[in-house]
Amino acid sequence: MLCHDVKRVVYFFLDGTLDERRNDDFKHHIDACADCEARIIVHRRIRVFLRKRLTPLPAPDHLKQRLVRTLRAVAE
Repeated sequence: MLCHDVKRVVYFFLDGTLDERRNDDFKHHIDACADCEARIIVHRRIRVFLRKRLTPLPAPDHLKQRLVRTLRAVAE
């Protein structure tokens, strides 16, 4: 996995939705790349900050399905 791949799939990784092979590739890359490891730390902190500050609102099922399809298409 390359740095630009990490940028494309970082949120899948943080959500735990990468397949096993990509997840392993991702982990190997961030273990070897200090820049990407730092990027992951920042993204995690942003997610924690947002979760603490925002009230979750349920999304309609059709929107969830559409988002998942779009995100998977972008990640491929």
